[in-house]
Amino acid sequence: MRHRIAAAGLEQEILVESAGTGDWHVGHVPDARASAEARARGVEMTGRARQFESGDFARLDLVLAMDAQNAADLRTLAPDAAAAAKVRLLREFDPSARGDASADGDLSVPDPYYGGVDGFTEVFEMVDRACVGLLEHLRAGPLLRS
Repeated sequence: MRHRIAAAGLEQEILVESAGTGDWHVGHVPDARASAEARARGVEMTGRARQFESGDFARLDLVLAMDAQNAADLRTLAPDAAAAAKVRLLREFDPSARGDASADGDLSVPDPYYGGVDGFTEVFEMVDRACVGLLEHLRAGPLLRS
């Protein structure tokens, strides 16, 4: 998403942060396979993992989760209903996701961690499509019209 925002010249309007719901990767750099996939596409992944905190809701307009379980965990962490309403699934913004969703409406991004390198390619493409859709949504919506 940072790469897409920079390409659109919107770094001053859109802040992107990344955090997990659990603490098991805090302080770690991105997975080497994910970094290699991104780098092959001209995207540099930087930073270290941190855990999402309840106080983050006060600073953020939108909180994106990769899967339904993380979305539920985030909503549980939310201090109130308004904060919980900020939680959305990233793939909600993927224009092609409607065809990918299962009958129960699952818009989860699969975790490629325990699979092969091909899983990182699939996930990168899925996330990138959603980021393109998210950027279009942000450009059209009230968050960038202030």
